[in-house]
Amino acid sequence: MTTETESPGSVRADSGQQHLDGATRVGLYETMVLCRTFEEAILREYHADKGPGFDIGKGLIPGEMHLSAGQEPVAAGVCAHLTTDDALTATHRPHHLAIAHGMGLRAMAAEIFGRETGLGRGRGGHMHLFDPATHFSCSGIVAEGYPPALGQAFAFKRQGTDRIAVAVAGEGASNSGAFHESINLAAMWTLPVVFVVEDNDWAISVPRDAATAVKSNATRAVAYDIPGERIEGNDVEATWAAAKRAVARARAGEGPSLIEVHTLRLWGHFEGDAQGYRPELAEVPSYDPIPRYEQILRAAGLLDDDAVARAAATAKEKVEDAVDFAKNSPLPDPASATSYVFA
Repeated sequence: MTTETESPGSVRADSGQQHLDGATRVGLYETMVLCRTFEEAILREYHADKGPGFDIGKGLIPGEMHLSAGQEPVAAGVCAHLTTDDALTATHRPHHLAIAHGMGLRAMAAEIFGRETGLGRGRGGHMHLFDPATHFSCSGIVAEGYPPALGQAFAFKRQGTDRIAVAVAGEGASNSGAFHESINLAAMWTLPVVFVVEDNDWAISVPRDAATAVKSNATRAVAYDIPGERIEGNDVEATWAAAKRAVARARAGEGPSLIEVHTLRLWGHFEGDAQGYRPELAEVPSYDPIPRYEQILRAAGLLDDDAVARAAATAKEKVEDAVDFAKNSPLPDPASATSYVFA
């Protein structure tokens, strides 16, 4: 069921080529490069001292690590329409969304390294980034961000502002009660919230088709009488266009929308994941969205070797500054282990 209307209950397919201006297109590329550069740095630091072999509990960044390489088009396309006054809730794979939403790299890196200068004074780690300055939060619990986004959207509506909330979750979360209950309530109360599903085909090691009855979660929007769109091909420009429509609808007081982006997880579910369950693994690097988009912009005359090099150098400078800041920040005092905890 595909239609070109945007009325509640309709489903819109991949939007195709969008008429974005050159500066916006280059900006999307630069955001994606910054997100990837950060993930590559964290990948390097995470594995630097896990040996011999692989000990997940060792090193400067102990514990699990879920990196978002390949999913940058979602963050760049959606967050381009948000301000830091808008709320964004994310998943256990949150770095790309946090960066695209404007979170400070130093405080973010320090939290990932478990340092006192981090967002949560080093207590939360990479899956629990909470930043009042950008109204960003995330959690390791599947679909956990959907209900808090409703609360934020409800508050924004009561305050009479045009602020909105965006709730991002993976396709595995679309089968949870929190997903359906949240969309139903948002539709009932006409809340200014945008629901975004990152469909990377795998809920840890469970293939999408083995867990989800529908081919597109956008079709589920029909059940709640709201617009739904699915973007194919990990297309950052089509994601940008879909998010523009959904955000405008929310700001205008017309209620929620649902966007699903068929994206890509380049690396494992977590670092150390051998990914033996992925039959397509050898082909995955060829689908990397950043070099693909770079070629599109080169063909359009918007990027050349110098521009690509500048984007990479600028991103590296910012990221390495954040990593150095984190590594040189103090660890929390063990005597303060019970501080900042509700008694």
